[in-house]
Amino acid sequence: MPTRLADFTGRWSIERTIRDALGPDGRFEGMAVLAPDGNGLVYRETGMLVLGETRLQAERKYLWRVGDSADEIVVTFTDGRFFHSFELNDGAEARHDCAPDTYNVRYDFTDWPIWQAVWRVRGPRKDYEMTSRYGPLPAGDAAE
Repeated sequence: MPTRLADFTGRWSIERTIRDALGPDGRFEGMAVLAPDGNGLVYRETGMLVLGETRLQAERKYLWRVGDSADEIVVTFTDGRFFHSFELNDGAEARHDCAPDTYNVRYDFTDWPIWQAVWRVRGPRKDYEMTSRYGPLPAGDAAE
């Protein structure tokens, strides 16, 4: 199990499934790179998103920082706005309100270094569950 932010440094494969009650289900396959930036880590994922019959190149980026304690990770958007924070323990949970919808996440580190994040998003505009499974990639993997 990870015990500090630096444990996430490196390259990770991502396999993501999206089960959407209001639209087509989807999947994403790609890679996340968590790289030091002097203040913590920059999380950048790239890959192919498939929603129904639509295929799109997708990318997202966040900043991961140490929180008030060494085992708290604070995730922000790249402009510094707070997204969520979680403790480094199995079953860590967090919430993000994006009115009128609510995003709840549960992290699972029991099979570290294989780990996952399960998001449940509910509200009048959204109703889906998104499971992202991560696994380490060798440093020399050319999948980038």
